[in-house]
Amino acid sequence: MTSATQRHRAAAAATVGNALQFYDFFLYATAAALVFKSQFFPSTNPIVGTLGAFAGYAVGFVSRPLGGVVFGHIGDRFGRKITLTWTLGLMGLATFAIGLLPGYARIGPAAPALLVLLRLLQGFAAGGEWGGGILMATENAPPHRRGLFGAWSQAGVGIGFILASGAFSLVHRLDAAAFLAWGWRLPFLASVVVVAVGFVIRWRVDESEEFLAAESRDPHSHPVRDVLRRHPWPLALAGGVLLAEMTGPLLTTTFALAYGSLRGVDSGLMLTAVTISMVADTVMMLVFGALSDRIGRVPVFGFGIVAMTLGMYPFFMAMSSGSPLVVIAAFAAINGIGHAAMVGTEPALLTELFPAALRSSALALAQSVASVLVGFVPLAATSLYYATGSILAVVGLMGAVGAISLAALLAAGRVLGVTRSPAG
Repeated sequence: MTSATQRHRAAAAATVGNALQFYDFFLYATAAALVFKSQFFPSTNPIVGTLGAFAGYAVGFVSRPLGGVVFGHIGDRFGRKITLTWTLGLMGLATFAIGLLPGYARIGPAAPALLVLLRLLQGFAAGGEWGGGILMATENAPPHRRGLFGAWSQAGVGIGFILASGAFSLVHRLDAAAFLAWGWRLPFLASVVVVAVGFVIRWRVDESEEFLAAESRDPHSHPVRDVLRRHPWPLALAGGVLLAEMTGPLLTTTFALAYGSLRGVDSGLMLTAVTISMVADTVMMLVFGALSDRIGRVPVFGFGIVAMTLGMYPFFMAMSSGSPLVVIAAFAAINGIGHAAMVGTEPALLTELFPAALRSSALALAQSVASVLVGFVPLAATSLYYATGSILAVVGLMGAVGAISLAALLAAGRVLGVTRSPAG
């Protein structure tokens, strides 16, 4: 039986890894908007610099599915621990290297080329981190508390966002010249601290008894192939379930920021609202994860889908209210309730859909399928809004995605009823 110390170390290791992953991703997004266009691209054309900086941000998502599949295979063949050691190291190395990377003025076109290469490495590592972190937390947890322990792995998302926004807020207080010369590099270099802590924690975590037993009983030399052959239906359902959870926050953060600016909402207010909503999301996902241990995964996740879908129209109406309190409350409510209910329940739900010997590959494939589709959501939402002139079209997009995910969730509930989940 897994000891309490092992369970808590595994949860901490998963949380730290996810925190680093999203710390790095949010750092890049912030720096791309503030400094990369002038640091790594020709200063004679600021438009090209801005486009280049955000193109570099996008390529991180291109390499993410590949990393998920590669590390998913390694995780099923050789164990979760070795996978997460590599993903943590690669992510930390890439982020630290960005902090040291010479600018365009010193090395010319090599600067943006190296920046994109490091971003690809970040995305590759992040693809393996997500599924591996979930499994490290859930497989070491007792079955009746898998929801709570799995939610801790997701809490790293909010922690990473808070750390990144806090770090950049601090260095942004420097005078403009110092910030552009060297201040922006400090948050990237500071990631080495998180990596060091993560390595210490992960080195002390053993493989879960569940994985070791499954590996000895049913080893797979080609886990990705075996998932596709033996479990195509649960794989499709997992991808469908992920759609609503991944679409919701894109509409309530990325698209909402653009919509708010068009409606004249103060950008500082919106950024504050997003940060507060991430704090609420982080706390509440733990609450909903624990609740799923009591009443089941399907009811809690289903509540999240419905809350996110039905709350989308009031959310956008609240953004147009002009009241800072109403705007902040709207962001906190939709992310802290709708999204938190889904993302906090997600690790245990997806873990229980697949046999232990194939879980790493299965989660990677499911996320890859969903990511390809969800990657077009901001573009689709913006196009719909401009084409119709109404936010109802965007609300309808969330409604369609929510309906697909709800149908997939109900079907997944039937699969869980057959394979026996501890809850739901």
